[in-house]
Amino acid sequence: MSLEEYRKAYRLGRRVYRNSLSHGESPFLPVLEHILQHATIVSQQPLGVIEIPLELVIGTYYSGRQPTFTHGFLPLMAESSEFAHKWSRLCDAHLSTGIRDPIVAYEFMNKFYVVEGHKRVSVLRHFGAVSVLGSVTRILPSPDDSEESRIYNRFLDFYALTNINYLWFSHPDGFNNLLRFVHPDNPQAAWSEQDRRDFRSFYTTFRRLFEEKSDGKLNLTVGDAMLIYFNIYDYAASKDKTAAVLRPELSRLWQEICNHDMDVSIHLVLKPTDRRALFPMLSSNHLRIAFIHSGTAETSSWVYAHELGRRDLESAFGGQVETICLDGADTDAEAQQALTAAVYDLSDLIFTTSPRLLQASVQAALANPKIAILNCSLNTSHPSIRTYYARMYEGKFLMGAIAGSLTTDDRIGYIADYPIYGITANINAFALGAKLVNPRARVYLEWSKTIHSDYRSRLHSAGISYISDQDMISSGASLPHYVGLYHNSADKLSNLALSLCRWGKLYERIVRSYLDGSWNNDRMGTQAINYWWGMDSDVIDLICSRSLPEDTLRLIELLKQSIRTGAFVPFSGRIRTQSGQILDYQSRAITPQELITMDWLADNVVGSLPAFDQLLPEAQALTRTQGIQKP
Repeated sequence: MSLEEYRKAYRLGRRVYRNSLSHGESPFLPVLEHILQHATIVSQQPLGVIEIPLELVIGTYYSGRQPTFTHGFLPLMAESSEFAHKWSRLCDAHLSTGIRDPIVAYEFMNKFYVVEGHKRVSVLRHFGAVSVLGSVTRILPSPDDSEESRIYNRFLDFYALTNINYLWFSHPDGFNNLLRFVHPDNPQAAWSEQDRRDFRSFYTTFRRLFEEKSDGKLNLTVGDAMLIYFNIYDYAASKDKTAAVLRPELSRLWQEICNHDMDVSIHLVLKPTDRRALFPMLSSNHLRIAFIHSGTAETSSWVYAHELGRRDLESAFGGQVETICLDGADTDAEAQQALTAAVYDLSDLIFTTSPRLLQASVQAALANPKIAILNCSLNTSHPSIRTYYARMYEGKFLMGAIAGSLTTDDRIGYIADYPIYGITANINAFALGAKLVNPRARVYLEWSKTIHSDYRSRLHSAGISYISDQDMISSGASLPHYVGLYHNSADKLSNLALSLCRWGKLYERIVRSYLDGSWNNDRMGTQAINYWWGMDSDVIDLICSRSLPEDTLRLIELLKQSIRTGAFVPFSGRIRTQSGQILDYQSRAITPQELITMDWLADNVVGSLPAFDQLLPEAQALTRTQGIQKP
């Protein structure tokens, strides 16, 4: 029987040999000796006896072994040779007691090259074994700037914590992202034996289902697809799932995976669609709409603003639209409960008003594809939901111009909260507005969501009196208050200007497009749809105090109308960053994506973006999904 098995392997080897030659390729195993001649080696590191995935055993160390095997360790020696008889005896041993002696191999760039045990590898691969024990020495190359080198060096850090070598990603951040999913509270914790067993179990099932569905047609690695899955479904809640549970989840998620594979861009809708569809929605007589909030209107100025928007929406449509408010969805479990309640309430549309609710929103949309679910966030690539946000930087630019014209010492304070998408554009727009009217203006940046942050006291101690603060008014709050742009003198707080997000206008436009059918005109194939509206859609506005100088009011009105019509763009011309880089937006317009993902600060900003470990826990949670610089 063993000789017959050799004949099968030999015939397959000859076929691979001829096919490789016909395509002008070498039919033999890669030789590490030859590869190392073109590499700079830093050191060698003994790993001891470890489990080696056989799919990663790709070559031989010595060139003398090369003619013996073709790719995949298929034998090329005649069946009458001594080699064939030794191979056959190893086959008998494998079928009776198993091959137990470790091979000897070198690891280079997470590929393995055999020094001793070539026939063992050949026999095990012939019978479809997954792994082999091996005494391994790692050869470490000198790092360089190539993507391959960056990925490998992140792998080395990952391996030091996990002892896992069977997982790979196509991007360097993949390894750190996985560590964060497995140990969210301490990503740099070493994995226990139980951690490795749990992950291996999940990985094996997920890989089988992924490869079964992809059929080798995607460029993503199993690890890449797994990260997409974990972005929606928590690892802790998923690690014990069976194939029967994972299969339908993976099927529902498949379009997102394909979008990542094809690098499908986000479709940004920058103003409402005016074209009506030929066939309006059949449900246009009456709509049930649920609003789900993280927090309450009494405790959160953000929720209060969206609640005002919900009431404006009801007023705009009268009895045609019925809304419900589900607030206090502060945890993932509470968010899922609220979404489930909205589904059971037979809602036609669901608005989730915080980026914190994004993950639960996507899960609900995948499970309920007939319900339209929209989340208030930026730069999200999920085609199963739509997202919306306001171009707040337009109002911030005008507030910066007011502050720049009023300051007497060229110093202005700016208080930001979360370092997430869109926030840096707000900061820079404010700074550019100040610089437009006062080239000497400096903006002193403080963050309210960092540990031990006494931001207002620091600005007060520095003698900075013109300050831009949060733009949301709390329920029951009355002016003067620490909102918008204000002047804080020794004995008086004066509110000067407030940038408003008219969420009601945005909700009205979206709901109207749903009713008249133009909602469908926004579709662009399988792209995720993000609504990002501003002054030209009446979503952003600026309220100014009547105490401002008349000339300032006229200037701001002129700038506002220019932004509204597109005649003026806040980010234009040549802009110098803190690092001294010159960004030329004179010869080309800044793109919406550049605005959303902006990670630089203008040269007249004094301060910096906070590191992840400087943030409060609530800010860290939001930054993990929406952060400009993720951990």
